[in-house]
Amino acid sequence: MSGPPWAPIFLTVLGLCVGSFLNVVIYRVPRQLSLVWPGSYCPACRAPIHWYHNLPVVGWMLVGGRCHACRVPISIRYPFVEALTGGLFLLHLIVFGWDPILIPRLLFAGAVIALFAIDLEHKLLPNAITLPGIVAGLAFSLFFHPPRFLDSLIGVIAGYGSLWLVATAWELLAKKEAMGGGDLKMLAMVGAFLGWQGVVITFFVGFMIGGIFSALLLAARRVQMASQIPFGTFLAVGAIVASFWGVRMLDWYLSFYKM
Repeated sequence: MSGPPWAPIFLTVLGLCVGSFLNVVIYRVPRQLSLVWPGSYCPACRAPIHWYHNLPVVGWMLVGGRCHACRVPISIRYPFVEALTGGLFLLHLIVFGWDPILIPRLLFAGAVIALFAIDLEHKLLPNAITLPGIVAGLAFSLFFHPPRFLDSLIGVIAGYGSLWLVATAWELLAKKEAMGGGDLKMLAMVGAFLGWQGVVITFFVGFMIGGIFSALLLAARRVQMASQIPFGTFLAVGAIVASFWGVRMLDWYLSFYKM
């Protein structure tokens, strides 16, 4: 792990704070509410939340997982997202070191975490996150590598196009919608940040995890074939894997064809 000695603590604390903001995004964006105003409040009684109750993870523990005013339980999703973001920020430092590539990769991780949680709860991948994400990924590729701009542009096309082909084929065969447009835009965003190589790994890992998870649910009779399973959550897991180890995984796989 390279970088100054305070870097692990700094990135972990930064991740916890970003996770707290992501909770606001996860709650408000699907409801088309402002991210700026009003300040944090209890969704049940609308009572304002004190600043010290807003401290990542610690604030949730201080109030015993309940609103300080009405005592309605506060979802464990809040400390989970904060802790997850803090852990992933630290993992970025371990994987990439104290390198400028951290800037786009940390931004990408934040967007993916928000999309993961929103799709899991609402079966929705908001354009407010994916479309600016595509633009940001392409812009970052001009200055931070990998990927190079051409790989990023190809990634956007490949990300959107690959899922479009899958969705179109499924609709022709099964006569029903396979996935929403949000999934296509999300994979295009992955391509913008990670290039076409990241799209390949995200696509493969997402489908593999989604297939296993769906099979388990079907075996347990928890869902029916017609049930809508939020595929964006599986793409999010694949995208994080691809961000950390995508190029190595692809190189390892392609090495078998060079022997």
